Amino acid sequence: MARPTKLSDTEIQSRLGALPDWKVDQGKLFREFRFADFKQAFAFMTRVAAVADQMDHHPEWFNVFNKVRVHLGTHDAGGITDLDFKLASAMDAALG
Repeated sequence: MARPTKLSDTEIQSRLGALPDWKVDQGKLFREFRFADFKQAFAFMTRVAAVADQMDHHPEWFNVFNKVRVHLGTHDAGGITDLDFKLASAMDAALG
């Protein structure tokens, strides 16, 4: 299976319209999720881990108590790709 290619800045900005809670930070898609407590934050990470593993595309994330900070980039493409947008959408869907 061919790996995705890096999107242009124009393509990224266009696609961000569908993900209003995400932005570009340090050349990657970024979002901070907040939950009521650690248990909910960890449950979210567990749900997303299963999806990410199925996609073979894994997030860079950091968790402290009720916050999960996520950066998405495709290392072998050197930037943001379609895979990152798909995983960001899946993360948003995992909230509900």
